[in-house]
Amino acid sequence: MRKFVILIVILVSAACANAQEVFTLEKCKEMALKNNAKAQNALLSVEAAEQTKKEAFTKYFPNISATGVGLIFNKPLMTQTVETGYPAPNDKVMVEMFKSGVIGGVMATQPIFAGGQILHGNKLAKAGVEVSRLQKQMTDNEVLLETERYFWQLVSLKEKMKTIAEAETMLSRVQSDVKVAVDAGLTTQNDLARITLEQNRLIANRLKLENGILVLKMAFGQHIGLADNFDVEQPDFSNITMPTVETLHATSLQNRPEYRLLEKSVDVAKLQVKMETGKNLPTVAIGAGYNYVNFDNGKPTEMEKKMGLAFATVSVPISGWWGGSHAIKKKKLELLAAENTRRENAELLLIQMRQLAAELGEAYQQVLLAQKSIAVAEENFRMSEEHHKAGISILSDLFDAQSLLQQSRDQYVEAATLYSVKLAEYRQSMGNDL
Repeated sequence: MRKFVILIVILVSAACANAQEVFTLEKCKEMALKNNAKAQNALLSVEAAEQTKKEAFTKYFPNISATGVGLIFNKPLMTQTVETGYPAPNDKVMVEMFKSGVIGGVMATQPIFAGGQILHGNKLAKAGVEVSRLQKQMTDNEVLLETERYFWQLVSLKEKMKTIAEAETMLSRVQSDVKVAVDAGLTTQNDLARITLEQNRLIANRLKLENGILVLKMAFGQHIGLADNFDVEQPDFSNITMPTVETLHATSLQNRPEYRLLEKSVDVAKLQVKMETGKNLPTVAIGAGYNYVNFDNGKPTEMEKKMGLAFATVSVPISGWWGGSHAIKKKKLELLAAENTRRENAELLLIQMRQLAAELGEAYQQVLLAQKSIAVAEENFRMSEEHHKAGISILSDLFDAQSLLQQSRDQYVEAATLYSVKLAEYRQSMGNDL
């Protein structure tokens, strides 16, 4: 009955594992860009900037307004005495005039010259769209790089689970040999106890790894918009090669959205200087309108008028020049600050690119060293196992050799996954797509 229950548990576990969908790194990136909240908000910012641009374009068209007013006075604005001649020749009545009325009109105003504010305002709105797109690209890069880190961290933990499984298999094989030796009286029960303790250590490490994988999957799933019931494809680490490292970092700098954003900030500062200058220039506009006036509707004193209107206006901000000159100087100082920021941050970006190139080379060398360590550890374990079978070494020596082999394999996995992350960081720093 117990064996039957164990079989059912194994089958259920296998079914759950098969139900998990396995994703490649590229698929994880695709889902992150689609579902991640940061990426979605960056897209919304671009759409909002597009609406601002469309709003600015409407300033080229006439400004049309309509006005309607209804009036009722508590007493008439005018009174007039009128002779009626009835019933007596000199009889008079008092006539009230303009006691109520309706006024309505439509007005259209077309700006002819506004100091370039409309033109530069549209350029600023267009620059705002470009800035939002560059910011979206930077956000997408951040999301993709975080996806790479989650993916390779999960791969690392899963690979470490494999090394534990290999160690458990080795211990089971050794346990069988030692049991035969104990039954034959060639060794004591102490060796079996040591094997049991080593197995318990591996079980504890497996539990820690399983918990780490579970927590990491929850965080990764939240990042790419999935539940934690998924798995990632295990890549092949057997053929890692060092990519060509570019030396023309100044040329690649032009491809980075961070640098293009710095250049765009200078362009925006220049436009703001022109906008501030335009506020202190005369404005010219023409317009036309239509008005309707009706007082005392339906009464003998009713007055109804329909009138057209055409006009031109010139506005000169005379007193505004005093404060405007200081505002223009302020914008020019902000332009100088933007240029200084661009120069300084461009230098820092170049330093970052060179640093990431050095870190990528170092990570690759760590991979090569880890490969050599595995070869040495495998040969050491093979000899220790043969010596133990021949009875010329003790069990603890075999455990030490197995522990060194496990550590070397774990170090190789860590070096390989770190190299993969550094490669992604370097490619992104060179302005390449991940």
